[in-house]
Amino acid sequence: MAWRACALLAVTLAYFALWRVGVLFVGARSDRGRRLRRRWMGRWARAVVRVIGARVEVQGPVPPAPCVLVSNHLGYVDIPVLASCTELVFVSKIEVRQWPLIGPAAAAIGTIFLDRSSRRAIPGVNAQISESLAASDRVLFFPEGTSTSGEQVLPFKSSLLEPAAQSGYPVFCAAVHYSTPSGEVPASQSVCWWGDMEFTPHIFGLLRLSGFRARVVFHAEPHVGQGRKQLAERTEQAVVELHRDLHRGLTAT
Repeated sequence: MAWRACALLAVTLAYFALWRVGVLFVGARSDRGRRLRRRWMGRWARAVVRVIGARVEVQGPVPPAPCVLVSNHLGYVDIPVLASCTELVFVSKIEVRQWPLIGPAAAAIGTIFLDRSSRRAIPGVNAQISESLAASDRVLFFPEGTSTSGEQVLPFKSSLLEPAAQSGYPVFCAAVHYSTPSGEVPASQSVCWWGDMEFTPHIFGLLRLSGFRARVVFHAEPHVGQGRKQLAERTEQAVVELHRDLHRGLTAT
């Protein structure tokens, strides 16, 4: 576990430092800065999944940019796992911004932060989502609004689907599932981070695993040109179906 913790820290610090140096020359909000952010985010994510022992398996075509991507949410591990599959801009709860090391790094790479306790924050977040879509990003968020143990998909909240509904950007669906080897702590407790679990004990437990399997499936069909509530209903149904297929061990596209 100790070497993994040290490697995780070293990888995050190194990629964060390289990103900060790069944007000094090109500007964080320039086109080159955005391309640099996408590239280094992906490299960081692929390094992290190796360090934490995740074996990532991807099914289905990666959605073309620009688009909105929605998925079920199983905890902080979703971030590097999904970012290792394709270039993404994440919408995250504002509390993440205060986490040591992770918060500043997330802010630097363009994460959009949402204060879930304030509905007044939603228009500003939607404006940032629209800006990212206009810059040809894939914007990913978790419409459940919280993480789960992976047993079910919670009802989707529709508020952050407004930019896609208004502007006609396609909304694609994905689902994530984790499993651990026989004899290890079940993924619902060791990989998924949900409920009142404390972060520090959980991540140390994660790093003690010999490894785990991360399955990501992308749905090929986009949802376009509907109201946000309709989008929420239809994408929720699609993610539920993907989630069900993952649990059954089937290939879904």
